[in-house]
Amino acid sequence: MAIGAFHTFTKAQIKAAVAQAYDEAKQVTGGENAHYIPYLANVDPSLFGLSVCLADGTRFSMGDTSSVFGIESVSKVPTAALVMEQSGAETVRKDIGADATGLPFNSVLAVCLENDRPSTPLVNAGAMAACSMVEPQGQAEGKWREIRQNIEALCGSPVAVIDELYRSESATNFQNRSIAWLLKDYGRLYDDVEMSVDLYTRQCSLGVTAEQLAIMAATIANGGENPVTGERVFAEKLAGPLTSLIATVGFYQNTGDWLYESGIPAKTGVGGAVLGVMPGLFGVCAFAPPLDGAGNSVRGQAAVKALMRILDLSIFDARHLSLVGD
Repeated sequence: MAIGAFHTFTKAQIKAAVAQAYDEAKQVTGGENAHYIPYLANVDPSLFGLSVCLADGTRFSMGDTSSVFGIESVSKVPTAALVMEQSGAETVRKDIGADATGLPFNSVLAVCLENDRPSTPLVNAGAMAACSMVEPQGQAEGKWREIRQNIEALCGSPVAVIDELYRSESATNFQNRSIAWLLKDYGRLYDDVEMSVDLYTRQCSLGVTAEQLAIMAATIANGGENPVTGERVFAEKLAGPLTSLIATVGFYQNTGDWLYESGIPAKTGVGGAVLGVMPGLFGVCAFAPPLDGAGNSVRGQAAVKALMRILDLSIFDARHLSLVGD
């Protein structure tokens, strides 16, 4: 295909690519469940699902895409979108940031090195800062209602906290509490410390499915309008900044390698999800609990990479661009 040509697909081609990617990734082994959170350590490691939602709402799913699992760090994406919608993208960039730390998602060192702001809402420090910025200020249940309803609007269906996971997270989140108090000392947490930590812990403990997260990703790819429900969840102008955050730090210290190899902005969670956004075309979620050393789903990565390879797609590809006239 010549540079400058449009890259087009039929739904049948995408459906076939999903099936092929699923079959290929199903053969991939390795990794282990997140062991530092007791609930996650006990999730069935054989679970695996791959779901794609197109920008018109068409969905293709293979495997365990209706199994409920902990959303974990993927929850950072919708809360970033919520704060952007409430306060503006520039306020989020100024008060939290938009730069990758190059360090693990729960790094205390990153906070110390960049104490002027928490770097990005897609690492733990910035995610807790984002929870502290959610309106209404000082009202835990009001904030939680906004966070949960926003995630439901992006997914197009109800979600609920997995109580056992929430208890497990709350009993082991000592490092997050330390980070939050450090942010408070630097003036970079914007509401009550313990409330902000708890809100972040609760949002990470929500139960979702791969199908729901594929719809969430498709809503971002579709400029903030849920392609299944037709609801506008956030302003179209925020889709670009939000996708840029995902592209910049979605895989933490491995983000550069991920983008180089896959060509799609994606956000991971230690619950086993990989959420990918292909602007204007589709959202994808692969789910498999065993993780690599950086906390990213081994089989989930393989599935999304295979899908992009089979479709010969990349967000950096020039083939969807063309010049018209003189």
